[in-house]
Amino acid sequence: MKITWLGHSGFMLEAEETRVLIDPFLEGNPKAPYGIEGVPKIDVILVTHSHEDHGLNEAIRIAKRDNATIVGMHEVHLSVQEAGVSQAVGGNIGGTVTVNSIPITFVQAFHSGIANPCGFVVSFGNEVLYHTGDTGLFGDMALIAELYHPTIFFCPIGSVYTMDAKQADRAVELVQPRVVIPMHFGTFPVLDDETKFLDLVGDRYRVEVFKPGETKEIGQMVE
Repeated sequence: MKITWLGHSGFMLEAEETRVLIDPFLEGNPKAPYGIEGVPKIDVILVTHSHEDHGLNEAIRIAKRDNATIVGMHEVHLSVQEAGVSQAVGGNIGGTVTVNSIPITFVQAFHSGIANPCGFVVSFGNEVLYHTGDTGLFGDMALIAELYHPTIFFCPIGSVYTMDAKQADRAVELVQPRVVIPMHFGTFPVLDDETKFLDLVGDRYRVEVFKPGETKEIGQMVE
């Protein structure tokens, strides 16, 4: 499986000729490597919540372009249907849906919004990925880890709107993944960069910091 960072909390996952997008914030994102026109054909798009910096508008446009399926909380599901997306799947915290043979579980996230936010646990390409969405630290991350054993952990570290470095370090201890991929950092001046987080984690965990637009193979990260 290959992972590409699209800046902020956005990622593209590729395995077995299937492409999945998560939170594709591309327009107005100074760290985005390209706009919607640079995104290849997508099959499934996961949207953790409806804030503009998590790409709901871009998800709608890409879904219409590619006939992709958008997966999100019930209210997100309703909004994308109203926007004319023909394929959308809704769920809620604790539920699991299967889209394109990919099991996707909705897990809690502590954040604001008109619609409730969520994180996702995704079984894809022989790995289990936990993308927290925007969240603060919470102890039940340990239960998520106990239930689903995520191998790849997408973790916000930038503070102000999500966990800071200290909380993110504790989140990694709770989840115990093989690989940590920091996100939601350095996009705007108000957000911390990765330095504090890397200093705290040290060599206790395998941390992969991506550059915007960079693609890495999972096999290379977990060797």
